Amino acid sequence: MYDQSFLEKFRETKAQFDSKLDAQNQKRPERQAEFSTDAGMSIKTVYTPDNNSGLNYDKDLGLPGSYPFTRGVQPNMYRGRYWTMRQYAGFGSAEETNNRFHYLLEQGQTGLSVAFDLPTQIGYDSDQSISRGEVGKVGVAIDSLKDMETLLAGLPMDKVSTSMTINAPAAVLLAMYVTVAEKQGVTPDKLNGTIQNDILKEYVARGTYIFPPGPSMRLITDIFKYCAKNIPSWNTISISGYHIREAGSTAVQEVAFTLADGIAYVKAAIDAGLDVDEFAPRLSFFFNAHLNFFEEVAKFRAARRLWARIMKERFGAKNPKSLMLRFHTQTAGCTLTAQQPDVNIMRVAYQALSAVLGGTQSLHTNSRDEALALPSEHSVLIALRTQQVVGYEIGVADTVDPLGGSFFVENLTNEIEAGAAKYIEKIDEMGGAPQAIEYMQKEIHSSAYRYQQDIESGKKAVIGVNQFLMEEPKPEGLLRVDPTVGERQSASLAKVKAQRDNNKVQALLGDLRKAAGTDENLMPFIIAAVKEYATLGEICGVLREEFGEYKQQIVF
Repeated sequence: MYDQSFLEKFRETKAQFDSKLDAQNQKRPERQAEFSTDAGMSIKTVYTPDNNSGLNYDKDLGLPGSYPFTRGVQPNMYRGRYWTMRQYAGFGSAEETNNRFHYLLEQGQTGLSVAFDLPTQIGYDSDQSISRGEVGKVGVAIDSLKDMETLLAGLPMDKVSTSMTINAPAAVLLAMYVTVAEKQGVTPDKLNGTIQNDILKEYVARGTYIFPPGPSMRLITDIFKYCAKNIPSWNTISISGYHIREAGSTAVQEVAFTLADGIAYVKAAIDAGLDVDEFAPRLSFFFNAHLNFFEEVAKFRAARRLWARIMKERFGAKNPKSLMLRFHTQTAGCTLTAQQPDVNIMRVAYQALSAVLGGTQSLHTNSRDEALALPSEHSVLIALRTQQVVGYEIGVADTVDPLGGSFFVENLTNEIEAGAAKYIEKIDEMGGAPQAIEYMQKEIHSSAYRYQQDIESGKKAVIGVNQFLMEEPKPEGLLRVDPTVGERQSASLAKVKAQRDNNKVQALLGDLRKAAGTDENLMPFIIAAVKEYATLGEICGVLREEFGEYKQQIVF
């Protein structure tokens, strides 16, 4: 890349720089002598052509929109269209959440993102005893098609992209979404959005699983097959590193474990008879934007390059879209503090900026009060405006990959890719991600412990927690979920059950039970049951009886 005369001249000035640096450092003893990223990668004082880890511009970078996609999946990125500004929302009833969606769209949000309550996430209805006290608390309660109809009332389903953070019962929620669209006159081929549908990371880091890995993977590949034929623009999975990072992983582990899960899904789909180029273009990913700014930018670039190489070299994908790692980003909830919550606005802004500089396709920005409660309307507006300032005001969207070619960023990108590749090699030796669940858990737990130790010892500064503490008034204006939502939801569900054709529902659930014991695709059976207002809990209950339930192993 550089001619010899440039390098010789640079090395002469570098010697002078080193001498000045030594003298300068003697005057600043208050800072530590050694620096590293959160993942433990050593940070040099300055990055130059001499110490840039053998960067090969043709092999490692290329141009945006071209293999290996280090610089982005589109040639013009945000010069053509901004990323999707997609605020995650959901609380209480479907009606309350629908109101929030309309408010956000009126404020300029360009995509919907649905948060479901805990009973919905693990396949229970609001009227079941296990759901008591949790209905509507951390997301919206969806028991039947009736709730989904209310949730999406008045929303342009053929124009708005919708993301649903749902995993174990993803097939049921997708069936409800498709059915509501049909009732609105929107055919499945016009739908655009994503279901998370990533069960492996639930076993590793999050915990909202229902069925064992085998049947869970079967449901995922059934969705792949159904959507490839019937909902071609739908992203059938969002392979999630976000929750892996929230559980305490490093940036390197986030990339490695997420892509290892992705490899497992690709293998499962191929084993189920799908051609890689038939489904791979609809795979998407979901990453965390943490606080170590340059490490995060490099992480996104490294993940994109490593995935392109995996798909090309391991799976022989030929369609360029099969090689593209397209991803949604959410700012890091685990970095938000209950102390001095307004400081969270700045944390989120820098995290959002790292995601944009890293080339994200869509973004959710967390709200300042999320360490205390679900976000208030005022707080979520600040979070959305943060994205809009990054996009419209500060110029970072005017050129593609503005940090590309930075010696520091390229070095970090190389190191993260190499570190992630080593983890993936080890997981491969274990037989793949489903067989390496406990290993990944242990690695995450160890990293989380080290990170917390650094905070408690003061090695890692957290403003308001171990640095710059102050007396604070009791926070005001926090969102409170109506405590009667569970009762109202149960009453609504009883009404649905009284008005539907219960004999037909039971017959359709029986058809689903029989199909679960065969190799038939379960999506048509689930859709048929949903259309007759079979509930989420009833459908998941049938599958629980047929597939069994996954029991978490305790890992120390």
